[in-house]
Amino acid sequence: MDAVVLAAVSGFLFGGMTVALRFGLRNGASPEVGTVFTVLTALVVILGYAGVRGGWGLAGAWPFLLAGLLAPGCSQILFTFAVRDAGPSRASVTVGTAPLIAVAIALVFLGEPLVAGLVVGAVLIVAGGVLLASERGRPAHVRLIGLVFALLATLAFATRDSLIRWLGTRATHVDPGAAALAAMLSATALVLGFVAVRRLPVRVGQLPGFLPAGLCYGVSSVCLFEAFYRGRVSVVSPLIATESLWGVGLSALLFRRTELVGRRLAVGAALVVAGGVLIGVFR
Repeated sequence: MDAVVLAAVSGFLFGGMTVALRFGLRNGASPEVGTVFTVLTALVVILGYAGVRGGWGLAGAWPFLLAGLLAPGCSQILFTFAVRDAGPSRASVTVGTAPLIAVAIALVFLGEPLVAGLVVGAVLIVAGGVLLASERGRPAHVRLIGLVFALLATLAFATRDSLIRWLGTRATHVDPGAAALAAMLSATALVLGFVAVRRLPVRVGQLPGFLPAGLCYGVSSVCLFEAFYRGRVSVVSPLIATESLWGVGLSALLFRRTELVGRRLAVGAALVVAGGVLIGVFR
């Protein structure tokens, strides 16, 4: 039951982070700078969590350092661009297709078996994606490039999951606090390096706008690692994937006039989540 609650909370907070990013970007900060403040805030949260658990030791945590470069490193940069250019609701639905990409990677590179449940789940996710792509009456601020950024972020998320399975992290016995800390440390280093190379101005005055997103992201990451340490992937992954529904629901509530969440988008989100649940059950 602990794993179920933790996974559900992680999915809700990730959806909340998506919406909070939209608020933060309203102050004129670039997505890169927004990502810096988001991951730094999340890092502080995870540092506190690791300190309480006594999980400072990073010995054996190198797989999580590698995984962190993909997600939340590359993925968070891309996802922040997606929220800016496509809005939080549509970015959330797109990222909800991660189970489909993860399964495709596992089938091709890890030799995992193909079963009927995976096929049905894939069909549901594709149907949800088609509804999103064929949406009519899309708000003027929604740009196609934003959906492309969201798809690239999804690819990073899914590749991270497959990388962790391939490296066999279950055999390392790394404390969840150390695992979460390692992933966020490498992600923070990557994001800071990216901003430094691009020589983008980072204004401390823009930090408060991204504190809610960073807090949501940090606690969501903590819950995610704790959930995976306590429960099966087939139980945890589908519950985390409910972030699509939370992202759409919160967007409809808070950005009703700009996001224009209609029936097509809501049904698409439901299909994506249902497909993710089936894939999670049959993996």
